[in-house]
Amino acid sequence: MNNTHAGDPDVRRQRSTVVKWIVFAFPVTVALWLGCYYLLPPLAGMGDPLARLLFAINCCCVAILLCFVTGIEAVSHERLQSPAIDPLAGYETLRLKINLRYLQHTLEQLMLFVPGLLGLAFYCSNGVTMRAVVATTVVWIVARAGFWIGYHYGSLYRAIGAPGMAQSIVVLLYVCARFGFDVAGLPGAATPLVLFFCIEAFLFYATRSPAA
Repeated sequence: MNNTHAGDPDVRRQRSTVVKWIVFAFPVTVALWLGCYYLLPPLAGMGDPLARLLFAINCCCVAILLCFVTGIEAVSHERLQSPAIDPLAGYETLRLKINLRYLQHTLEQLMLFVPGLLGLAFYCSNGVTMRAVVATTVVWIVARAGFWIGYHYGSLYRAIGAPGMAQSIVVLLYVCARFGFDVAGLPGAATPLVLFFCIEAFLFYATRSPAA
């Protein structure tokens, strides 16, 4: 992996901007999640695992409607009103390019969000803990909105949506750890976490170190 541009002043400046917006967004995200969790009343009828999974599926539907379908609509309207109505014409405005990137990125993020949310709902035990599913959904939707708006303001400002991805990773780690514990106790819970963080450490090292 080549990292010869890591020390470039312009790259450092851009990285500083990205980190600044991530640092700004994280406490806001945590406050939003905690506010949703503690201010919402307990959800009724959540004692049955099937009811919890159905509720989580409905939350996924809301998230997809507000974050993914709207992206599809944004691209569709852009194409309808411009020469981009022919996708092979090669006509793309900056706004269309950003909306296409948002759409692709949101599709990728859904692959983290949806299974994690379903797993989280399964491991919640009652209507009180199920508030975590609502809080997670709200944060993900708001983070997607921040990513989209920030991208249109300036590509580096898309970093404001980073906590949404971080939340999805945390939820997946929790679900995998719970699953591992059910299968093999503490060693089973630790195994996916250790493997993930080892891979993450390698990626961090490989992208910071210039290629030989």
